[in-house]
Amino acid sequence: MAHLLVTGGAGYIGSHTLRLLRRAGHSAVVADDLRAGHEFLAQGEPLERVDIGDADALERVFAQHGPFDGVLHFAAYLVVPESVAQPLAYYRNNVGGSAVLIDTALRHGVRAFVLSSTCAIYGVPAQLPIREDTPANPISPYGASKWMVERMLADAEHAHELRWAALRYFNACGADPGGGIGECHDPEIHLIPSALEAAAGLRPGLQLFGTDYPTRDGTCVRDYIHVTDLADAHVRAIEALLAGRQLGARNLGTGNGSSNREILTAVEGVTGRPVPVTEAPRRAGDPPELVADASLVRSELGWKPQHSDLDTIVATAWSWLKHWKKLD
Repeated sequence: MAHLLVTGGAGYIGSHTLRLLRRAGHSAVVADDLRAGHEFLAQGEPLERVDIGDADALERVFAQHGPFDGVLHFAAYLVVPESVAQPLAYYRNNVGGSAVLIDTALRHGVRAFVLSSTCAIYGVPAQLPIREDTPANPISPYGASKWMVERMLADAEHAHELRWAALRYFNACGADPGGGIGECHDPEIHLIPSALEAAAGLRPGLQLFGTDYPTRDGTCVRDYIHVTDLADAHVRAIEALLAGRQLGARNLGTGNGSSNREILTAVEGVTGRPVPVTEAPRRAGDPPELVADASLVRSELGWKPQHSDLDTIVATAWSWLKHWKKLD
């Protein structure tokens, strides 16, 4: 079994991947600055509170806890509108920090690296569903920053024989069906938990950004994938790399899109409560529709979403929110 470094492992997707890594028999050390993460999400694994852009701190982590067989990299800023308003912060953290991490990992003999990437690198795609050979054309600094990290990994492959995977996932959502971990951003930034908070009366209402998109009901359409399914793909990817395979960039999604209005309907159906909504203008950086073709990762890794139907997604997110916020 492998010994792994998980950056951002005290965050949302990182913590779910950490749980599945442990179930698969792997050991892990978490590196997280806890600006957006939570210590309890490390679930008892060794936790080093470090900024990935701090070369000296990372060096200490590798020296004290290594050698590591591989790295899974989740640590990043991730809010698209914020990246439009603060682009340099995103490039400094996502690109600069990743460069420090990759360099440190290579110097310590790591040759397997999984990046948490995003469909935001595609921008507004010319056709759907989106394949991996769709040209990268990000329209936000967030998407551009992730694309730059992918390029760094591809260059490190040629220069240093690094085996890598960049998992470009679409809309992560839901919570572990077993309980105990879930999404806990403050303030919440994603549609499903925000809608659940509005239904629960934890916020005065929900802003629906954009109702004039060229989609079936005028709202954005996204490919929603359960976080446990994402975590499963990360475990499969690092195991494949450690076995000597090369992957590169791969999509993770269901191939089915749900509109914002359809999400609200599902939330109301699961909770039995109305979601108060205020319509608002489009946000900068939001494409009308993003749906994945994930056939490559299905065939290469034997991966298949098991929890990503909309009712399961919303039900697990609702169960987690009630636990997290101590709702009746």
